[in-house]
Formats: sequence, structure tokens, C-alpha cells
Amino acid sequence: MDSYNKNIEYPNFDFEVTHQSSSSGARIGKLTTPHGVIETPNYIFCGTKASIKNLSPTQMEEAQTDIILANTYHLMIQPGADLVQKMGGLHKFMNWKGPMLTDSGGFQVFSMGHGTCADEIKGRNTATKKESLLKITEEGAVFKSYHDGAKLMLNPEVSMELQHKLGADLIMQMDECTAYQVTRDYTAKSMEMSMRWGDRSLDAFDKHHNGTQGLYGIIQGGIYHDLRKVSAEYVADRPYFGTAVGGCLGGSDEEMYSILEAIQPINHPDRPIHFLGIGKIKDIFESVKYGIDTFDCVMPTRIARHGMALIKGAPNERINLVNARFRDDPEPLDASLDIPCSRDYSKAYIHHLLKAKEMLAYQIISQHNVAIINRLMREVREAIKTDTLEALRKEYLPD
Repeated sequence: MDSYNKNIEYPNFDFEVTHQSSSSGARIGKLTTPHGVIETPNYIFCGTKASIKNLSPTQMEEAQTDIILANTYHLMIQPGADLVQKMGGLHKFMNWKGPMLTDSGGFQVFSMGHGTCADEIKGRNTATKKESLLKITEEGAVFKSYHDGAKLMLNPEVSMELQHKLGADLIMQMDECTAYQVTRDYTAKSMEMSMRWGDRSLDAFDKHHNGTQGLYGIIQGGIYHDLRKVSAEYVADRPYFGTAVGGCLGGSDEEMYSILEAIQPINHPDRPIHFLGIGKIKDIFESVKYGIDTFDCVMPTRIARHGMALIKGAPNERINLVNARFRDDPEPLDASLDIPCSRDYSKAYIHHLLKAKEMLAYQIISQHNVAIINRLMREVREAIKTDTLEALRKEYLPD
């Protein structure tokens, strides 16, 4: 392993568990960052290119959002981390005042290069996609920019420098994300390289460290529990601020939750635990039982762009407003949310906007979906405190 400072501290950051469930690993926490304090469990919304799709920061605040993220990979390509730093960092650039997270960029490099387990599980056809990943070595990943074809390198040192310039509160070590179909041997070698990259990330992070950022280590190991445990022990042993669960999580819910169960006893108990790229409602209810504190997923705004609104108690968590049955439905999406997008527009009107391909439809549904998830997280926190998580799950997901 590379050398690193074993005594990295995180002034201006803190994580405190304020309540532990008596019936599961679920917990309530208080996560302190330089841009504010949030309660956990919480949901980090994806502002991939320094923008939440179809929503302004003001609309995100109106929907009671606590924290958002941006993607290092996309921002290094356009507009470039140097420009974001020149403009005062992501918070000022976006006019977002709350906490922010950035990922390392690794997931996008590997997924856009050769597909990921997500592609396989969801049946996406990646056969015709032009590969952008040129090679992976111990040094890092070499890939082609989708913007202009330029050859670029991403490695732990570059990722830490980029994330330092972007200026998010919470940042991620550089790691490799393996696909679902790769062998156990490849997964093991990849995990070991991600651990070496983790030490290089810590060393590079420490050179810039000024108390404005907290670094997360990432647990890899694919679907193999023994590898996951090795990786979890590595992350718990190193001076990270937080823990993230990444990589391929299998082909079924059972496989995914079994990974969380395997690493739960090993995870550092005093650090926030983030679940990378996971955020369906059913996954939130199950994953918090294993001590997961934060989630991120593109789902709420992505499905909105297909006309789908999250509805408490609906089959499959959502309704499709393109469907003809909403053509003359006078009811709003959810008046109890008490914000205009959920309260003031009929499903018939939103159906019309979708048929007419009016941009307003995507704004309304996107903000509604964000508001639903934020309310869900508030209710999950309350249910953990009162030990009523299962009753709440049945309200959202009736059998």
C-alpha cells in the first residue's frame, strides 16, 4: 500500500448517531458539513452536470431538499474543474447553499467505457455503444472525452485535485467499478487495486486538505461476500471521514441486501455510510435496516422525464401520467405535500402537457418526485425513532 497520513482529521465535519433502532441496524444521525447540518437517513439528488434536470436550486429548496451531488467525470469534460474553481466552486457556480457531494469520476469512466452491472440488470443494449475507455492500469484509467475525443487520464491524484477544485463538501476516493459478468479473480484484483488507489487518494487528499472537504472510502468486491469483507475492513481501518458502498451489487434484490448484511458488522460505526447509485423507495426501506445513512439515485428526475410520478401507495411506486386514464382526472398529484407542483395542477392538465411535449410537464413532475422522496426520508427518520418502519413501508408499498 502507498504511504498516507494515518491521522487525517476533519475539522468542520462531524457525524453523530442520535438514535439507534432496537429492532434493526437502522439509525438516525446528524451529519455536519461546512455548508450545513442534515439529518440522516437522507437522499442526495443527482445534479450530474452541476444542474438538477429541469429544476433550479430554488425549486429544490421549495421541495425541502437538504443535499445534492454533481459528477466529477462530466464536469472535468465540460466546463472543466478550473473554470468551476475560478467561479468560486460548485456552491457559488450553481447558487446552491446546502451540502454537496461529488463522486470520484471512476464509475462514469468504467460504465461509459464497457457497460456496468446496471446495464446488464436493466437489460440495456450497450452492444452498439462506442467504447470510450482505452485502458486501465495501476496508474489509472485512460479514456476518450465524449465532448471532443481528447485522450484523458483519471487516477487517484487527478480525481482528488478535480474534486478539490469543484469544492463539494463530501468527496469520494478513486476506485474501479467492475461489471457483473467478470470473474471472481478479476473482481479480487480490481478490489485490491481500488484499495491501493484508496491509499493514493488519501495521500493526494491530504496535500490539499484544508478542512473544507470530507473524504469517503468505497467498499468494493462485487457479489463476493469474502471480498466485500476484506474491502470493508480496509475502509474501516483508513482515516476516511465516511464509508460508501459501491460497485456491482448483483442481479437481484436478495443479492444486494445480502452484501449489506455481510459488511454491516465491519463498517466503522462512527462514520456516515453512503449507498452509491441506489434509491428506489423499496431499496430505502430495506437498506436503512443495515445502517445506510444516505442514498443517491437519478431515479426521481429520470422517471419524471418519462411522465412518471411517484405516488405513496401506488403499484411499483409510481403512476404513468401519459396513460389515457389520466386524460380527464381532476385530482392533483398529492395535495398533502402542499407545494404548487403537487397541489395545484390536475393530472388531466399534466397529461395534456406531456402529450403536447410541453417542458412544464417535466418541471412539475420532477419537483413533485423530489418532494415525495424528501417527505419519505422525513417519515423514515420518524419511523426509525418510533420503531414503526414496517408500518410505514406498507403505506408506501402495499403488498
